[in-house]
Amino acid sequence: MQQPAPPTPSNADAVPLRGWQRAAIWLLVAVLLALVFMLYTQPEFMVRMADHVWACF
Repeated sequence: MQQPAPPTPSNADAVPLRGWQRAAIWLLVAVLLALVFMLYTQPEFMVRMADHVWACF
């Protein structure tokens, strides 16, 4: 005999984001991505990251 699935949480209690909050989140994500892309243009950083990844094995 199968048991019933557990109840799923409802999003009815969630407060929707305001327009400026959504824009702030997207701006933060864009800034973080830009910083990461800037790091990848530095050869020393890439060598250091490769050394760290290689050290894991």
